[in-house]
Amino acid sequence: MITLHGVYRSRATRPLWLLLESGTPFNHVPVIQAYRLPDPHAPDAPQNTASPGFLQINPQGQIPAMQDGDLILTESLAIALYLARRYGGTLGPQDDAEGALMEQWALFAATAVETPALEILQAPSGEMGEAILKVAAEKLRRPLARLNTHLQGRDWLVGNRFTVADINTAECLRYAQGHAALIAEFPEVKRWLESAQSRPAFQQLWAARMAEPA
Repeated sequence: MITLHGVYRSRATRPLWLLLESGTPFNHVPVIQAYRLPDPHAPDAPQNTASPGFLQINPQGQIPAMQDGDLILTESLAIALYLARRYGGTLGPQDDAEGALMEQWALFAATAVETPALEILQAPSGEMGEAILKVAAEKLRRPLARLNTHLQGRDWLVGNRFTVADINTAECLRYAQGHAALIAEFPEVKRWLESAQSRPAFQQLWAARMAEPA
């Protein structure tokens, strides 16, 4: 059985959403980030990214990590792509062209979307935060414009159906959702993101995330 290490308040949401969408059985090990603990090495500390047992799975000390038989993967987007191909049915590629497109959107999300989206999420209050928001929003406008154009006349990114491409891209963009004015500039993106997040599997994911300690 698949074992997924990582809490819901992490990038583990990407493979977790895929698993919930596909109904694939899995073992969830809630490994927490070490930086969130007063002393991750304390005898009573929960399993975390500095725990010796977890470091044997991912020596980089980051979550998520997935085990499926002898295979170990430690990058969230790659895990989601693998799970979609092997267990996801129509969530995964149905031919080589779809596979290439799903990989393209994952790389697009990782290289063009996630970093400025995180800058928006983590911007402090005050003048410094406003300056960071302005720069990060400008970085996002070009990829969002591309995404907006692609979604015209389409409900989803690949194959006119919901797939892992939507999961990976939506989860990277979610970090910027607090900048409502920016998202509103791109109505097709806004529509698509709201549609993805209205799905029952995402709602289940989000409820589990909110139930975890912040």
